[in-house]
Amino acid sequence: MSAPWVALLAFAAAAALAWLWLRLASRLPAPDPRPKLGPPRPAASTALGQRFARACADHPGLSGVRPLLDPVESLAARVRLIRAAETSLDLQYYIWRGDIAGMLLVDELLAAARRGVQVRLLLDDNGIAGLDPLLKALDSHPRIEVRLFNPFVLRRAKLLGYLVDFDRLNRRMHNKALVADGTLAILGGRNIGDEYFGATDGALFADLDVMVAGPVVAELAADFERYWTCASAHAAGRILARVKPWPGPRIAARAAEARARPEAALYAPAFADRPGPGGLVDPEQFEWVPCLLVSDDPGKGLGLAGRDDYLDRQLLRVIGRPERLLGLVSPYFVPTKAGVAALVALARSGVEVAILTNAWEANNHRIVHTGYAPHRHALLAAGVRLFEAKRQRRVPRAASGGLLLGSARRWAPRNSLRSSGSALHAKTFTVDGRRLFVGSFNFDPRSLVLNTELGVVIESPALAGALEAEFRRGFPGAAYRVERAGRSLLWHEADGTVHRREPGTRLLDRLLIRLLAPLPIDWLL
Repeated sequence: MSAPWVALLAFAAAAALAWLWLRLASRLPAPDPRPKLGPPRPAASTALGQRFARACADHPGLSGVRPLLDPVESLAARVRLIRAAETSLDLQYYIWRGDIAGMLLVDELLAAARRGVQVRLLLDDNGIAGLDPLLKALDSHPRIEVRLFNPFVLRRAKLLGYLVDFDRLNRRMHNKALVADGTLAILGGRNIGDEYFGATDGALFADLDVMVAGPVVAELAADFERYWTCASAHAAGRILARVKPWPGPRIAARAAEARARPEAALYAPAFADRPGPGGLVDPEQFEWVPCLLVSDDPGKGLGLAGRDDYLDRQLLRVIGRPERLLGLVSPYFVPTKAGVAALVALARSGVEVAILTNAWEANNHRIVHTGYAPHRHALLAAGVRLFEAKRQRRVPRAASGGLLLGSARRWAPRNSLRSSGSALHAKTFTVDGRRLFVGSFNFDPRSLVLNTELGVVIESPALAGALEAEFRRGFPGAAYRVERAGRSLLWHEADGTVHRREPGTRLLDRLLIRLLAPLPIDWLL
């Protein structure tokens, strides 16, 4: 046998052995059937439960809703719930950063556990980079339990796991929720990280959460339970068995370092010491309306959920067909040919269809833009109105930019951060000015068929009408209005400026969009 063939066979044998080792090293440990934490006391016995019992009785069958637009207010709401909790805290997030917001919230969770609150933390394993020692330490606390969704067994080189377990690891838990004492909850689009709450050197995200009370919280608590006990949720102690946990003093030191950073001054209102569960959790500050939780079957994380159980099908059953208006907000908008056909049919039937997504310059995942850009002509030709959020420049606190796109800017401090802008991250839509969806669901194939998602449908003409009004106004100063001009597109600004080339793009960017757009990669976006 010639030398090249010998070398080729040797390489093939080495590759096969490496793949076999990787396969064996990536085997998940057996699930732990024994929960560390027992059932908490009934919510009615807590101060929060008693505080909201009267409001729930006065509004039978309705849920309380309070939108959280400003990023610091949204962080403050989480802090208030954690501090007010007496029996239980259940948290479920796609991303948790080890930055200022992330470490300060960890410090709050530890304080809650020290006073006797049972804390359960369910995190997607794709969004916790660098936190293994911290999570191992949290999980070792007698009143804190951590589980990881679809975890990577290899911790130091996670990406290698895709080579042997791609189908499972490509499915992520995108849900975002916090439930306190089974009484109050926060859900929506924000993960835990500085970019979601207004203090970061990178792009800020204009986002939307809601704080809820009443029957919808019971639905959310039950939904957390089915995720907590699903086959994709693994005890962190088993996944992180070889990780050396941070000692308590190091966690305290990291929290102190985060608190001492200049950017943390922005968070001072959120962490102000206010006794009692008042303020942001006052029942009188909620609108009491019909709400319905929609959530993917957690079996979707292993490809085992039935198609009728997917969140988009639930939304269709709950909302029905729009009669007058569909106003859609999705930062990552990849409609696919089937989605375009559905939106075009809706528009041609007389329903006003308006869409807000990120412009190229504002999109933090620019490859996603290539799954949207080729469909603009077809949508516009059918009468769909398209708006593309600009990359917003930082302005003083007093400025306002509307319901969604102004939220990141209203809290921008003067001369304190180097960030040059913000991007749309909210996932919401309004139907006929009566119903509003708020949650984690993007209108793209990944949210449709791969990731699990969570949200709430709110029957509120006030909230739905506010978003409809923003579409009517055209998000002045915050978004481009896109129009067709023959085979070309035009991007209009509120001051009359018209761009004949896609704003923020260079020649290389435009070539990249044209090259990637025809590729069959929409299902990954």
